[in-house]
Amino acid sequence: MVRRGRWLVSFSFIAACAVLLGATPLAPARPARAATLPTGFQETIAFSGLTEPTVVQFAADGRVFVGEKSGLVKVFDNLSDTSPTVFADLRTEVHNFWDRGLLGMALDPSFPTRPYVYVLYAHDAAIGGTAPRWGTAGATSDNCPTPPGATDDGCVISGRVSRLTASGNVMTGSEQVLVEDWCQQYPSHSIGSLAFGADGALYVSGGDGASFNFTDYGQDGSPLNPCGDPPGGAGATLTPPTAEGGALRSQDLRTSGDPTGLSGTVLRIDPDTGAPLPDNPITGPDTNARRIVASGLRNPFRFTVRPGTSEAWVGDVGWNTWEEIDRVASPTAGAVNFGWPCYEGDGPQSGYDGANLNICENLYAQSGAVTAPYYTYNHSAKVVSGESCPTGSSSISGMAFETTSNYPAAYDGALFFADYSRDCIWAMLKGTNGLPDPNQRVTFAAAAANPVDLKTGPGGDLFYVDLTGGTIRRISFQGANTPPTAVIQATPTSGAAPLTVSFDGRSSSDPDPGDGIAAYSWDLNGDGTYGDATGSTASHTYTDPGSYTARLVVTDRNGATSTPATVTVTANNTPPTPVITSPAAGTTWKVGDQIAFSGSATDAQDGALPASALSWSLTLQHCPSNCHTHFLQSWTGTAGDSFFAPDHEYPSYLLLTLTATDSGGLTGSTTLRLDPKTVVLTFTSDPSKAQLTFNGTNGTTTFTRTVIVGSRNSISAPDGQRIRGKVWNFSSWSDGGLQGHDIIAPASAATYKAFFVRAP
Repeated sequence: MVRRGRWLVSFSFIAACAVLLGATPLAPARPARAATLPTGFQETIAFSGLTEPTVVQFAADGRVFVGEKSGLVKVFDNLSDTSPTVFADLRTEVHNFWDRGLLGMALDPSFPTRPYVYVLYAHDAAIGGTAPRWGTAGATSDNCPTPPGATDDGCVISGRVSRLTASGNVMTGSEQVLVEDWCQQYPSHSIGSLAFGADGALYVSGGDGASFNFTDYGQDGSPLNPCGDPPGGAGATLTPPTAEGGALRSQDLRTSGDPTGLSGTVLRIDPDTGAPLPDNPITGPDTNARRIVASGLRNPFRFTVRPGTSEAWVGDVGWNTWEEIDRVASPTAGAVNFGWPCYEGDGPQSGYDGANLNICENLYAQSGAVTAPYYTYNHSAKVVSGESCPTGSSSISGMAFETTSNYPAAYDGALFFADYSRDCIWAMLKGTNGLPDPNQRVTFAAAAANPVDLKTGPGGDLFYVDLTGGTIRRISFQGANTPPTAVIQATPTSGAAPLTVSFDGRSSSDPDPGDGIAAYSWDLNGDGTYGDATGSTASHTYTDPGSYTARLVVTDRNGATSTPATVTVTANNTPPTPVITSPAAGTTWKVGDQIAFSGSATDAQDGALPASALSWSLTLQHCPSNCHTHFLQSWTGTAGDSFFAPDHEYPSYLLLTLTATDSGGLTGSTTLRLDPKTVVLTFTSDPSKAQLTFNGTNGTTTFTRTVIVGSRNSISAPDGQRIRGKVWNFSSWSDGGLQGHDIIAPASAATYKAFFVRAP
């Protein structure tokens, strides 16, 4: 088997999966307390109270548009506005499930003169179909029933780019659909980003819609091969070496057995019509092919265009090993192929290489057919040596260039990139050639708040979208004396009146070395006037029933003052107490199990709360080392329902949360952890010391893997292996499977043995 990897300059530092949860009450901008920034920088919360925001855009007239995963688009009049207007409600059209939703948005470059807002979302329908297919009209969170099962056979949907017309702060008329394609079988690797180039073209990215669990070449589904890939189309059984489905749709430009799909590509289209632009590099009768300027991508969730150019810089979320930054340097010069799924990072992808697929084998044999990534980082390595950002779980999730900021000169023209799973933002500084230099990387924001989008906003400051916390955050440069950060701790925050509350501000801090907090000023009664107390701690008694906002500002030794920290105190009301009655604590599950849940809540003031006061959320925590969150589904106004346990890579577990809200608006939550049933699989070979591939990574026999019972896993045994000085080819598997095939994890430990024969 030919091994022709992609080579590029070796970097001395390399390092590097996915998305979703929460909301907070609206409040004035206040200091963030999580991110660790370089000296002189400060993070503040520009907007809060959002529900799973995914994307932000800044208009030239000061308005700020925010897209929420559910399909709501909201608009703030300016950075001081705390009450957004709903600009558009696309929830019926959008499939908001797992990593699907409204993920991309752009404003016309001449907005508001050309009053167009462009959106990119997972459409709850098959290509050309009518929504909702799986969800419910008007619902905020959607479903994927079993059967077909989200990670089993998959709920097939499509992707859509639409143009919305603004009339003031609301959408007028109906959406104009520009492009509809992107067959998506599984609930991740969905659509991605929208951005305009200096050429006026609208650029669009979308993922492969394939499985993130196993080597997917179209072998699964109900019907089989539901996206209708060759050979045989929908319902056909696809097998190596001829299969062209699943993740191989990212190589659709290289196959001729069906019309070209848009999975795993970057497009360049006319923003008025969605048509391919006449100077696009591909010609011919296939409209989709003519739209494409880059292919061979897995999940190009975020990309940006370098200011003053039409270069697309793409962050491609990897599988088990590599995250990539890919550069489309000249979109009109020729369509580029970044190699997925045959390649990941700088070399062949083990799972798809081991499956002996014609598409990949032919690509390996073509010198220069694949464009190398501009920069890669490995999941097991740090992006910057010695930094505090974790390794392991990784998903590149934001891209933005510095422009017109007052940041220090070192950041001029830098490329900022973020990782949702690592909660970090880095800067790739500009090199002598004017481009970002992969050898010059610095940690910009460690312990950032779940970043899923980066944008340059007012003043050239970097803003980022905090998906799980429901905030938009701003990073500004304050100069030599960075303002301090005020922090309030209050005990208790609710109870019967009169209510005496103790306040503690001693966790407030100043980021400048040698500086510190010199003064504290409290507004304890919520009237907006400070000076109620001036110590690091304070106490106040609330005699009248009601809700009060207590505030603290602190001043450092050099005279800089923080923005207020706030806490809400409620007198004569206590939070409700929710109880999950089923499933029982300690319940475990295997893939496909139906798990019923139920619960109730009581409140000291309201008594037993009705079902309408209850809401539920289900998330999956994926923890290869550090954990990241996938928001799966939510339910409102019900005392119970059920869900089917998903398939996912281990280690992972489910969190079921019940939240109750009383008549006074106070909430209480309880969470139940549900761990999976696991099994150990052993892989051996004859002769021993052979290389076998399991779910995209290689191992030398004998080795073991722990997986969730009922999970689908791909195994393969590559030919041409040199063992003890001789060359060996695959002969058979102990379970009778093909050279590359899938196994369903059994309930008890099992061994799979690959047999090889001497090559002629």
